[in-house]
Amino acid sequence: MQVDYIIVGFGLAGMAMSKELEDHGHSFVVLDNASQVSSRVAAGVFNPVILKRFTPVWNADEQLDNLFPFYTDISKRLGGEYLTFFETLKVFKSIEDQNNWFMACDNPLLEKYMNPKIIKEEVNGIHYFEGFGQVKGTGRVLVTKVLDDYIDYLKNKDQFLEIPFLHDELEINQDTINYKDITAKKIIFAEGYGLKENPFFNHLPLTGTKGEMLFIKAPELKLTQQIKSALFVLPVGDDIYWIGATFNWNDKTLDATEKGKAELLEKLNTMIDVPYQVINQFGGIRPTVKDRRPLVGKHSIHKNLIVFNGMGTRGVMIAPTVAKQLYQYLENNKSLPKEIDIERFKS
Repeated sequence: MQVDYIIVGFGLAGMAMSKELEDHGHSFVVLDNASQVSSRVAAGVFNPVILKRFTPVWNADEQLDNLFPFYTDISKRLGGEYLTFFETLKVFKSIEDQNNWFMACDNPLLEKYMNPKIIKEEVNGIHYFEGFGQVKGTGRVLVTKVLDDYIDYLKNKDQFLEIPFLHDELEINQDTINYKDITAKKIIFAEGYGLKENPFFNHLPLTGTKGEMLFIKAPELKLTQQIKSALFVLPVGDDIYWIGATFNWNDKTLDATEKGKAELLEKLNTMIDVPYQVINQFGGIRPTVKDRRPLVGKHSIHKNLIVFNGMGTRGVMIAPTVAKQLYQYLENNKSLPKEIDIERFKS
């Protein structure tokens, strides 16, 4: 098989790059063995405001401008619906929270996303403190569904191989690379936390943070909004709620733990006052970077080896924009934004 590109890994980054290459008429094949699950266990929420500090998400305007046409195009291509929209309500636990909210509403980068009017009405099933702040422009990408549908789409075109990638079997030439029976001009590694096992890019500061999440069933809760307090409580349908998430910088396993469950339930019980049943618990390793920016660029010696990684907790927002930037860099020699270029770690 001869192609322009090999893509290794098919989470949000791999999918975004696949779409970008297809949009521009390039041949490619994806290799993935489902060993990395961070994209699949993520809630898939897009939210332009960091609610812990009432600060803007990095590059939020451009990311949202690219997000909507990206997933709309995918819906047309695959025949599915992958976007849902809802309000996000931040619980105010004190008057100080309210004052910080008012100050953030005056930020030009935030004013169009934050409602300055405090919501005083109680929300059924949610512990009430000092009201709620409303974030506009939030919603969710149905990540698992879109990834599964895209994989089926690529399989039907013989562009997706469910195989592990063995880095020591990659043959690197000046103008091409060979892997098994595949010859390509370039290879893009979009492996998530699996980058730690990649001998060409494992020097990059991908730290990885484990997150554990729960699904609960709470028939009396009846939420239509996402609620943020000690945790996020996100309705996903049929009285089921996504609850998350923990942050663990030391545990690098995918195993669900009793410690993680206890932490989630302790925080959840400060938020809701209706009965619920835990129906599932799961974990994943977020591909996080110390400066909270993606890792994108070419290998310092082998220029046909490329990395596309480090989407962190906001892959649904970041990946479409960065895929466009990476394509322009690879095919049209446009410079990468300095904040995502791996050259920033060259020293």
